[in-house]
Amino acid sequence: MTTIAVMAAPPREGLVAADLAATSPLTETEAAECYAAMLRDVLVAVSESGADLLVNYRPDELLPADHVTDTAAAAEVRALAAAALDDPGDVRFEPQVGSTFDARAGNTITHLLREEGVASAAVVEPTAPFLTRTLVDNAAMKLRRAEAVLGVSTRGRTYYAGFTEPIDFADAFAAPALETLTDRGRAAGHDVDFLPIQTVVETGADLLDLVPALNARVAAERIVPANTAAFVDRMGLRVVHDDGEPRLARD
Repeated sequence: MTTIAVMAAPPREGLVAADLAATSPLTETEAAECYAAMLRDVLVAVSESGADLLVNYRPDELLPADHVTDTAAAAEVRALAAAALDDPGDVRFEPQVGSTFDARAGNTITHLLREEGVASAAVVEPTAPFLTRTLVDNAAMKLRRAEAVLGVSTRGRTYYAGFTEPIDFADAFAAPALETLTDRGRAAGHDVDFLPIQTVVETGADLLDLVPALNARVAAERIVPANTAAFVDRMGLRVVHDDGEPRLARD
């Protein structure tokens, strides 16, 4: 069984989804709401899979001073998880350790594999709303045959990084993360396998991919990430074409 660490931050404006706010019609407040909606969907997907869910949150001491509030980061993330999950009682919460994302992800994976002896461990970020129970379970199967499994996203990014043996995590998520992580895995002598391409939402350009896919799945009455779909609907987001160029519009 794989332990999946969801690398969560408290969904505060300006702290999360800053690039999304800067490159889309969303305000900083709305971008943070989008992040929170995607985080809820990712938590649901992992909790419904065969994996063990670990919510690995950024504690107050790892937040910029202007994003520390009277509400503790741990309490805010726990409340979000409690609202998202039917049975949050079995969810494990642990603070992240490290000054960079690479260090925090690497510390988590290495600790789980070496200190806790789990068979496989993975990290995901709350920017992959199309992560599903099926993808998570498919990754677990692949990790029985390969020491590293990566979820492929656009522009060389990843939405899932799972391992049965550690790699050198220093700068391992440097762009393009898909290539960098693959190179690190191969350098460690690992077999590397991949999951199907999925959208991650970090910028306005990513919303151009997300919104039509969500709207189409809603129209076709297919399964959608419910919280993200509700956010997109509430914002009235749609993609229009001006002289053949797509852009985001709001109703």
